[in-house]
Amino acid sequence: MSRGSEKATPGFLVWRLSMKWRVAVDRAVAPLGLTHAQYSLVASLYGMQRTGERPSQRRLADHTGLEPLYVSKLARALEAAGLLERARDPRDPRAVQLALTERGHEVTGRAIEVVQGLLQQLLAPLGGPDGPRAREFTRDLATLLDAPLDPSAMDGESDKEQP
Repeated sequence: MSRGSEKATPGFLVWRLSMKWRVAVDRAVAPLGLTHAQYSLVASLYGMQRTGERPSQRRLADHTGLEPLYVSKLARALEAAGLLERARDPRDPRAVQLALTERGHEVTGRAIEVVQGLLQQLLAPLGGPDGPRAREFTRDLATLLDAPLDPSAMDGESDKEQP
């Protein structure tokens, strides 16, 4: 355990782990011309396309948890790099559909392999990605991601606690 971690709050540890992961992925995918955020977008798109989906920018934003405006900015940069195509959705002229180009598939496939190697390293202390502790950790993370967080809801609560 990291020095001082036993006294840390879960929120601080989640933040530290997310920062550690972001930096590691940024460094690992940089040689492929990607940032961590771009990787998250193309890897998600890669998976969605494998199931036959051609998602809109909005759908991809919802899937990744990124803001729609940020997804639009990332998609434009990835389009300029020749990794994805943006096209109007024939069913909704306001929506933009995304698809990886052939080069995008190639780069994303290599990036996924690199990140999978990082994931092996990260989860090694829990017995590896397929170990029971890692599966439990994954379930716990999914539970936390499904928990609602509404900072505005705290306003009423803090008022009740004060004299």
